[in-house]
Order: sequence, then structure tokens, then C-alpha cells
Amino acid sequence: MTAPRSIAIIGAGQAGGQAAQSLRHAGFDGRLYLIGDEKHGPYQRPPLSKKFLSGEWPAARLALLPDEFYAVNDIECLFGTRVTALDPAASRLTFASGRTLDFDLALLATGSGPRVLPIAGAGLDRVYSVRTIADVERIRPHVSEGQRLVIIGGGYIGLEVAAIMRSLGLEVRIIEAADRVMTRTAPPAVSRYFEELHRANGVILQLATSVGSIARGPKGDLVVATDAGEFATDWVLTSIGGIPEIALAAAAGLTIDNGIAVDEHCRTSAANVFAAGDCCSFPSARYGRRVRLESVQNAIDQAKAAAVSMLGNGAPYDPVPWFWSDQFDTKYQIAGLGHGADDYVVRGDPASDAFSVAHLRAGRLIALDAINRPRDYMAARRVVPTAAPVDRAALSDAATPLTELAGAGSG
Repeated sequence: MTAPRSIAIIGAGQAGGQAAQSLRHAGFDGRLYLIGDEKHGPYQRPPLSKKFLSGEWPAARLALLPDEFYAVNDIECLFGTRVTALDPAASRLTFASGRTLDFDLALLATGSGPRVLPIAGAGLDRVYSVRTIADVERIRPHVSEGQRLVIIGGGYIGLEVAAIMRSLGLEVRIIEAADRVMTRTAPPAVSRYFEELHRANGVILQLATSVGSIARGPKGDLVVATDAGEFATDWVLTSIGGIPEIALAAAAGLTIDNGIAVDEHCRTSAANVFAAGDCCSFPSARYGRRVRLESVQNAIDQAKAAAVSMLGNGAPYDPVPWFWSDQFDTKYQIAGLGHGADDYVVRGDPASDAFSVAHLRAGRLIALDAINRPRDYMAARRVVPTAAPVDRAALSDAATPLTELAGAGSG
């Protein structure tokens, strides 16, 4: 493989920033471009719905790297710049300004955007999502005690925002179409625990409820119409999941399969274009299917893998994913993917506010959800990759360390 002389990274989020850092660390000394729509350099996304939203953190604290890093490492930063076309055959990018940029290799790290609520009124003023610094800056003027907030969607971000807003004295109602929160990712025991946690802290949960429209009310507020009635509110947050940013890749003719399709080395269907992070799906031998992950862990680790692969030294990328969520004083940590589990084992008592749920498939631990049990979580990150059978009876004993169970049989 001929060493590239120029690499263009499209997307200056967590994955893009990590890729630039990793390329220089791996010894790439050619021209390196980091291009992003936002005026900001790469920054942390999880605090957007937590400490940045609450005002505890200033925007400067979100930065992933100090400004001088880019100059010291000779990274050409094109922030506030939109790429409008990618031509793999010509190895060329076109910007909104009309300028073009040629490259040897490109990395798509375009991330994901908020899924748009397909109802009338979704585009009204004071209907927000939380994906960028600019989103939060638009929300902040409405964050004051006594304000009413309706959150549409009971996933991680919706619940995290609800927790922050309640701590600041807002009235919060969550409207969720499913019959429990976090239905796409959490087992029932975990969903029910968080439902009770939020109710105990004054959040109103409207489950199994569909939203029909959002309209302006007679007093200047907003009215959210649902199949369970109408709810007046001062502002609305929509949090119904993300969709991969694939428009640039699709227009360039790259293969799309639940995001930009890449192989185990993060290469797209174009030999000179790679992808990493929320925007792409990769083949997982571990889980027997293509996987697309929206997480900090994946953005960082896949960007590292892509950087090494672009320089011709990559190993197959197939991680055990991990995630976390902070809600009120509760730390929720997840190791692995629980899709396809055929059995669940609860370790500990949910009433104690410290328990975990093991996801099993054919007697093997494939994932674990830990609520205020960090030792279980850290142990699961070591046990899940082994794919070893575990003793189900011993697993249910919360006093037995997880690391002692691997290879003990299915019980």
C-alpha cells in the first residue's frame, strides 16, 4: 500500500478529532485536514444533556483537545465549513463555497443527527433537540424554575434532560410511545427501576402515549396533543433517537446499510474512503450481524482503528461496546449488546438502588446492565469477550464476583 500524502477527515466531532490525533500519533506526516460544519472544534457530546445544559460547565470545558494541539500537530482545521460533495473517483471534496480539495484518503466521521418527529408543529419555535452546543444555547433561556417542559421520547437523552430539569425546578412530563422507557436498549427490570426513580423525583411519565401534533396555545405557550389528552407547556424537547448522517456518502454512491457500510477495517465501498463513528455500520463476528453504535466508546475506538487501517496496519474492528447514563444520583453502565438474549438474571435487589441485570444467550453472558454496581460492570467488560458459559444459579448471587463465574457451566 502506497503511503497517503494527504488525508481529509469530514466531520469534526468525537470520531473526527480522535482520528486526527491517532493519525499523527501513528506517524502520519502528510497533509491532514479536519473539516466540520460547526464553528467549534471537536468537543464532548455527553455533557450537552447534563452539566453543560445545567450551566455547570462552560462551552470551553467541552473541548476534546486544546486549541494549540492542532497547530503543534500541523492539522489544517476547516471549522464552520460544509462539504457539499464527495467524489471518490476524483479523490475530491467540494465545499459550499465552491472551493475544492483533493485528497489521497478520506474519512467520513459525519456522526448522527436527531430523528425528526413526523407531526404537525415539530418545527415550531421552542421545540428543540439536544445534539450540539448551539442546540443547548437555544434552550438555556427557557431553563428556569417553574417552567413547564414536555419531553417526547423516553430514551437516554430524554431521561437525562428530565433529571437535570427537575433538579433546576422545572415541571417535567415525558411522553413515550412504548409501554416502558428505554425500550430499545434496556431490559424490563431496568426500565421499571428508572420509571420509579423519575416518578419519585417528580417527573410525570406518560407511557404508551402517541403524540399527534404540537400547536401554539392561546396564551403563547405550546399545546402537545396526544391520544391521552392535550398538555400545555412552555417548551418541548424531542428525543426520539438519532439517524446516521449519510447524505454525502449516499450522493457519492457509497453502499448504505443502516449507515455507511464499512468492512472490518473501516473501509467503505470506495477504496480511498473510510468511515467511523455514529454514521457507519460494521460487520461484527461477535454479534453475527452488522452493528451501528451511537456511543463515545465507539466513536473513539473506531476512529483509532480507522486511522491505523488508513496507514495499512489495521486489525479487524469488533469491540464489546460500553455505554453509560447519569440520571439524578444514579450511575447506569452497560457492557455489551443485549439484543438476542434468551434469558435474564437479576443480581441484587432493585429496591436497594444497586443491582445489575445479566443478559444471557445459550448460557453465555453477552451483556450486563449495572445500576450503581461498578464492579459488576467492570467485570462484565472482561467476561463478555470470553464468550464462556456461566453458572446461572451462581450468577444470581450478587455476592459472587462475576469474574469467578466464567467457564463454570450454564447451571
